[in-house]
Amino acid sequence: MNRRITAALATAAALVTLAACGSSDSDGGSADTAAFSFTDDIGTTIELDEMPDRLVVQSSMAAALTDLGLGDKIVGVFGPLRADGDAAQVAGLDVDAVEDVTGGGEYGDVDVEKVVALKPDLVITSQYLAPDLWYVNEASATELKKLAPILVVDFDGKTLPELLDGTERAAEALGADLDSAKVTASHEQFEAAADRVRAVGEQLGDRTILAGSYSTDLFYVSNPKVSPDLSYWVDELGLPITVPDNPDEGGYFESLSWEKADTYPADVFLYDDRIGAAGLTSLKAEKVFGTLTAAQDDAYVPWTSVAPPSYQAYADLMDRLADDLGAFA
Repeated sequence: MNRRITAALATAAALVTLAACGSSDSDGGSADTAAFSFTDDIGTTIELDEMPDRLVVQSSMAAALTDLGLGDKIVGVFGPLRADGDAAQVAGLDVDAVEDVTGGGEYGDVDVEKVVALKPDLVITSQYLAPDLWYVNEASATELKKLAPILVVDFDGKTLPELLDGTERAAEALGADLDSAKVTASHEQFEAAADRVRAVGEQLGDRTILAGSYSTDLFYVSNPKVSPDLSYWVDELGLPITVPDNPDEGGYFESLSWEKADTYPADVFLYDDRIGAAGLTSLKAEKVFGTLTAAQDDAYVPWTSVAPPSYQAYADLMDRLADDLGAFA
């Protein structure tokens, strides 16, 4: 599954930002009974007679909507949730309070029968490469659309702030109060955490960071030029993350055999934490990789490459990143 997810991320291309409009209440009634109209990032206009109150949401997006005050509307989730390496992807989500409707088949399979029982008003997910939806394959999407509209937040080619703002636009349409003290504080915490990472980047000086992921057959070197979080940390915060010379099609990473795992030097290795504890153990056992300075110094720093797309989640993530990197500065 990690390889499939990494490959999905790797194929992301360019951003197309489309207009979005929020909910309206033409009758002057309460938000709970207001008509809902929203044009999502891929151009689908969703119109409902009432404000959607029962949401089935991709798991990391569900965590973000929970951060934005919409947790009580989420009745079902699909995607990574409970396995080793999943926790950071759903940070802040009470996984025991929602029904897991992930199917048992191939990638993107959703248990439609469970979704039927939940009677959703709306299904929400994201997109990295059109027309593929995140954790919803074509067959599942066809069946889900018979039950409820699918709202898509597009992450394709966005900067990190654009990605987070896109989630907030959708959340606001669903009734989130973006002027609340909690949301305002999350933006302030994000900026403060970014300043901490920037300071650590200055302390690292000429030391190098390599970001990547483990699989049994290949070593994936991530490309900070296209990953929203890595590019933000490099371009805006000055982290010295290596850019691979020959990214694969899609640009997100360069695939190397383990015999070539020493292609790029590294003082610190930023590893994709979706590999879990077992993957990290396997990574440390790779002999050629073990010749890198980062491996010899045990300078491994977890990187949550798929996090809830909220300012709160990334504030927490960058605070941890600053702590972890600071140990090697």
